[in-house]
Amino acid sequence: MILARTFKACLLACVLTGALVLPATAEPDAARYPTRAAPALRDGQHDFDFEFGAWTAHITRRLHPLTGSTTWVEYEGTSVVHKLWDGRANQGELEVSGPNGRIEGMSLRLYDPQTRQWAVRWANSADGELTPALIGGFTDAGHGEFYNQDTLNGRSILARFIFSDFTATTFKIEQAFSDDGGKTWEVNWIARFTKA
Repeated sequence: MILARTFKACLLACVLTGALVLPATAEPDAARYPTRAAPALRDGQHDFDFEFGAWTAHITRRLHPLTGSTTWVEYEGTSVVHKLWDGRANQGELEVSGPNGRIEGMSLRLYDPQTRQWAVRWANSADGELTPALIGGFTDAGHGEFYNQDTLNGRSILARFIFSDFTATTFKIEQAFSDDGGKTWEVNWIARFTKA
């Protein structure tokens, strides 16, 4: 204990008198700590190639999202996805109908080579408006996630699309909304596609 107090006293005296000189920079020695290259960003410009062509579509939609409603309706129809710009963009056309009416919609997906992310937008023939872009991409395993900030009935919400359940002839898209900043999500649209 006496030795520890003596060392602290000597260290304090050296600092106060300037006898202890510390290096001007605290940067690590580059030879001892080699830098590591940042991981390469994944090139996802062909992530949607799997979807080009015609599909049968089965849609399940929650009628009143974020209201506590548990009423779902179903639609059947087709989806056709067209390749644009050698795969760096695509346009999808959805036509489905069911007991609650008909949905005619169009998706537009654009790849940004700088950020290596996709922007996904949707338009419905009922209002002719293009939604704000959902931004995201796919993992190497093929799972795709896309997010944006939107409004629903005048409320600010977050929206999420997830592409999953891939086989050689099928895949699924789920849309979910959050009104608590992403803490919880409520699924409101499930679309299952089978290659036509």
